[in-house]
Amino acid sequence: MQALHIAIIGYGTAGQAAALLLSRDGHRVEVFEQAPAPGPVGAGFLLQPTGLQVLWEMGLLGTALAHGRRVRRLYGETACGRAVMDMRYAGLDARLSGLGMQRGALFTLLDEAVRGAVALHAGQAIEAVGDDTRRVRDARGRWHGPFDLVIAADGAGSRLRGATRQVKGEAVYPWGALWCLVPQGDWGWGDELRQRYVAARKMIGMLPVGTRPGDDTPRLSFFWSLPAGDFDGWQARGLPVWREEIARLWPDADARLSGIVDAAQLARATYRDVSVRGWHRDRLVLLGDAAHAMSPQLGQGVNMALMDALALRDALRAQAGVPAALQAYQRQRQAHVAVYQFWSRWLTPLFQSDRDLVARARDVAFLPLGRLPGGRGHMLRVLSGTQQGFFGKLALKPEFLEALGDPALPPVGAT
Repeated sequence: MQALHIAIIGYGTAGQAAALLLSRDGHRVEVFEQAPAPGPVGAGFLLQPTGLQVLWEMGLLGTALAHGRRVRRLYGETACGRAVMDMRYAGLDARLSGLGMQRGALFTLLDEAVRGAVALHAGQAIEAVGDDTRRVRDARGRWHGPFDLVIAADGAGSRLRGATRQVKGEAVYPWGALWCLVPQGDWGWGDELRQRYVAARKMIGMLPVGTRPGDDTPRLSFFWSLPAGDFDGWQARGLPVWREEIARLWPDADARLSGIVDAAQLARATYRDVSVRGWHRDRLVLLGDAAHAMSPQLGQGVNMALMDALALRDALRAQAGVPAALQAYQRQRQAHVAVYQFWSRWLTPLFQSDRDLVARARDVAFLPLGRLPGGRGHMLRVLSGTQQGFFGKLALKPEFLEALGDPALPPVGAT
């Protein structure tokens, strides 16, 4: 396809990845970001093999592995030590792993790769798209364009999603979370995501996320689940009360929180469930959470954003025009995303709700189900991002698997 003039709205992972991939293909890219000083939002996340494969395609896998922490196992238990979930990537392929990573590390990685190749307009919030979908209007009323393609990568709370006229539903989840980064120190599970549950009302998570440029201290991403409506109540009750509760539920996790002395050190997060009939209209297309925001239970948000960006680039390469490319992009990504949206909606009440009976059933049945023939493979494919529909598999490239298993790359626990 001939070079296009492309506007990308949003400079999160989806926008950064799309900007990098499309500018490398010779397209003229302008990025509009509402933050005056663009930077990462959030603490840490788990990159799955699918997301790592996109970084490999970009030539960034080695740098990502140097900063992140390879995660081999996901383990969850009740406060009394009863195992609820125990999944290992090696059950699919011995070379596979996840990668715990700080949001600041991935942001910097992508930012350094894309800076200078695109025009970044910081401090410009885009609020509307023109009827012809070729122009965008900022918060000051100024119009920009025309563009050959407008990519809405403005996140779960997208202002532009409605301009597709394809939105079926959009709801804020009643449960949210508190997040922060803490030093890893002598944490005993350097290659595991560990979680502890009290029914579905409370969930604590600890994920090794390595280092970031400018900070060589290995860190953990700490997660505490609570109703979004209780954020202010949590703060009013005070940190000492909260720390006492964590110490009672999980002393090892509490020991890592010694540096948390102010509620402002924990970021508040809320989540949305978004359903759309289509991902594009004319020259406007959705990318990342703007298209498919979901509960964080499956940990697929960043991975889906990276996969969206690569799929859009490939569709623009393969098709003889923007309309055909957007149709091909939508077909490919909807086929993959749909099952994750389904499982996210069904699994969320098992881990974030006040349904105690449902949580008891989870504690009894979840681990045995994962040991059944067929069931374990399905769970591992969903975990790794390689489930395609309810019965298919998304194949990873052999060359990527060889790279991921390369002993010359940073091993488990390397910084």
